Amino acid sequence: MKFSTKEDLEIPIDDVFQLLSDFDGFERAILRHGADVSRTDKLTSNGVGMSWKARAEVRGKNRQFEVKLVEYDRPNQMLFDVKTNNMAATFLVELVAMSRTRTRMRIELDVKPQTLSARLIMQSAKLARNTLNRRYKTRIAHFASDLEERHKKGLRTTGA
Repeated sequence: MKFSTKEDLEIPIDDVFQLLSDFDGFERAILRHGADVSRTDKLTSNGVGMSWKARAEVRGKNRQFEVKLVEYDRPNQMLFDVKTNNMAATFLVELVAMSRTRTRMRIELDVKPQTLSARLIMQSAKLARNTLNRRYKTRIAHFASDLEERHKKGLRTTGA
């Protein structure tokens, strides 16, 4: 099942990529929301091969995730592989400069079941596809407006 949406940001492409590649900041945010995340690679700078293990409650059950950064094309895109016990997903963040101060961000999530029970879950999710799409687009829109607010406040990250 694939979810995709795009948002236009009033931020230059390099600044958007900088904000999106603040992995330490995202780790702290995940921890603040009650999940557990830890970095599993030994890389000293951002790039292909970065990986994390995470644990979070999803739909009432404690789930474990393995995330690996498989593409890192500054400032154009990042691609992550995500694996759980019964699902695999790819998470793509793609940026296109619309002008010097405007960037289009496309975020795509493609989830694939790996077990029979996961296929059953996906079948019921397909019945609620419109609701799930609406929620996905709303969350990405909120995320985009948060990025713009962070940028306006000058909370740009360094070292990405």
